[in-house]
Amino acid sequence: MTETAVKTSFPVSPNVARMQPSSTLAAMQAAIALRQEGHDVVDFGPGEPDFDTPAHIKEAAARAMQAGQTKYTPTGGTKKFQESVAAYYEREFGTRVNPSEVTATAGGKQGIFNAVVTLCGPGDDVLIPRPYWVTFPEIVTFAGANPVFIDTEETGFQLTAEQVESAITPRTKLIIINSPSNPSGRVIPPAEFERILRVTAGRGAYAVSDECYLQFVYEPAEVFSAATLDRELRERLCIAGSFSKTYAMTGWRIGYTVAPAAWTREMNKVQSHSTSNPSSISQAAAINAFDSSQECVGEMLAEYRRRRDWLVGAIAEIPGLDCAQPEGAFYVFPCVRGCLGGELKTSADFADRLLREAHTVVTDGAGFGAEGYVRISYATSMERLEEGIRRIRRVAEKYAGGK
Repeated sequence: MTETAVKTSFPVSPNVARMQPSSTLAAMQAAIALRQEGHDVVDFGPGEPDFDTPAHIKEAAARAMQAGQTKYTPTGGTKKFQESVAAYYEREFGTRVNPSEVTATAGGKQGIFNAVVTLCGPGDDVLIPRPYWVTFPEIVTFAGANPVFIDTEETGFQLTAEQVESAITPRTKLIIINSPSNPSGRVIPPAEFERILRVTAGRGAYAVSDECYLQFVYEPAEVFSAATLDRELRERLCIAGSFSKTYAMTGWRIGYTVAPAAWTREMNKVQSHSTSNPSSISQAAAINAFDSSQECVGEMLAEYRRRRDWLVGAIAEIPGLDCAQPEGAFYVFPCVRGCLGGELKTSADFADRLLREAHTVVTDGAGFGAEGYVRISYATSMERLEEGIRRIRRVAEKYAGGK
């Protein structure tokens, strides 16, 4: 009897069927596959610091384990964790946060997820500035709401209150703002950020401020948290924070939200039925990260700035590429349209050609809603940056001018 393959379709839910896989994780998988084949890969894909978690943070985790802090915690985190987050905002920004407004989450992504699904559903519109972190529209889709994109290319990927005013409608329930931005690295000036939230609050909408890269801002741009806004605006605001980037704690999966008590209560309800509490050990490590000297953050920031300054200058000398200087995070987002029009038609083609011809990984901008761009992470060593730029130049010279 001949064996035949039987194809079946899994009955996936409509909301999940509408979601797209993560393009950033796809880039990571491409790098892994090339390495397994024995290639020397320059990987500019990861949104992950190349630094190790600072020693004092790891030591705090070890002490917590030895002290038996290995049990469940309350869904919203330990009291010490909540108090540490509140104290951090008062110390760093001079703003009052009630510990009861803080929830510990398994990374910043869970915080954003909790905020969206507790607030939004079918019939709701969610404003998302473009380019956006790839997960924003997918969370909105999962909630059954509608992502509505605000194109910011004309303003150099800088969101303005006027753009928000033009996009907002009676159906708008929420806006998601990410500053410093992944993927563009742009930073919204504090005064403009406040104007944006006054527009949304004035129309009855809410806001999520993704502050994952909060401290990674290069002078003369200013470090700014939406937590410093007045209480009236904060009544419609959820801040999603993370320890992943600032303290190189990606694998610890620890973040937090700061939101009004009623919103926090509903987010805790969702989390209690999904992941429950984040790791007790990670919470102990995060407390130490916030409560200890911030010297390690300054050291990482200085190195990122050195890399950024070199990288922007190096890209400027590559034919077919154009790159603005970002004010924050650890990405550059160059336009590659000068290499398109001939054999290469899209930024995905450009990224694929870099992968196949130069074993260099970048992330296609289309996944961030910006066709014609690619994201390059400089969370890697100067040695790999220099080697990667040499490879990108070879490919770009081949296709520049639409060849």
